Amino acid sequence: MSARKIRLSDVATAAGTSTKTASRVLNGDPRVAGDTRARVEAAIAELDYRPDPLARSLRKGTDETIGVVVDSIADPFFASVTGEIEKVAFARGLTVTVASTGRSAEREQVLLDGMIRRKVAGVIVAPASRNHGYLGSASRPLVFIDRSPIDLDVDAVLVDDYHGARTAVGHLIAHGHRRIAYVGDYLNLETADQRLAGYRAEFAAAGIPVDEDLVAANCQEIADASERTGELLARPDPPTAIFSANTRSSMGVAPALHALSRTDVALVCFGDFLMAASLQPAVTVIDHSPELIGQLAAERLFHRMAGADEPSRRIEAPLRLIVRGSGELSR
Repeated sequence: MSARKIRLSDVATAAGTSTKTASRVLNGDPRVAGDTRARVEAAIAELDYRPDPLARSLRKGTDETIGVVVDSIADPFFASVTGEIEKVAFARGLTVTVASTGRSAEREQVLLDGMIRRKVAGVIVAPASRNHGYLGSASRPLVFIDRSPIDLDVDAVLVDDYHGARTAVGHLIAHGHRRIAYVGDYLNLETADQRLAGYRAEFAAAGIPVDEDLVAANCQEIADASERTGELLARPDPPTAIFSANTRSSMGVAPALHALSRTDVALVCFGDFLMAASLQPAVTVIDHSPELIGQLAAERLFHRMAGADEPSRRIEAPLRLIVRGSGELSR
């Protein structure tokens, strides 16, 4: 005969608290005192308590699932963000449904409408468009990542794209570079727009004119970035350095440089990526941890799901320059 199923009341008894308080801990309620939360979490681990998703769903009127909508689950950055969200959600007894927009505003709206209609408990979204007025009446908590909406008052987890780009370009200028190419994404995305603005601003601050022929702001895929890198280096007056504005672009730029035996070209990338530290020279990056962004977004969503009623927040994940060699090549 199977052992009796552990109930939340058993957790509460073991932790020396009420079932209601144990439930608040399980649902991420920030109002629970730290020592009480620790006792409940220890009891959950000791008893191997597993919430009953169906029972919780019936009580709350929502599915015990959160939705995550991103550009593409194949994108290395968003794959890491989503993996961290899944980890945090699983620890709280929830599952995650992930969908890709392919950067289509129309597909984004269809996906978000569908998730809200199926009564997911909350949604984390990397927006493909800037118009989200249709979500104004959404009955589920929403948290935006990577880009913020301009017409919707919701929480967002972001990085300082503008100053991150300035740091990257300033680093290259400090090492003597004046012909610095920009390889990045379409400018209909807030992140791409801000990173190109930061690139231009750092040139202006240094009193150096921008050569528009070195701006490749139309690389949506890895192959596009690789091709444009080859074109830039084939110019009669090629760049001596490249600022790659996102992880997808970097995975095209770095291999292209090595394939062309042009490791004499300095490179700074916005966002770390697999093997960046193992290349020769290793790749200098502006690091913004996708795992931290996923964690912050998930915690903020659970905070809202627990009933937090407070003004929306823009949470800024930190950036740091990691010097590895490729950005320090001097001219």
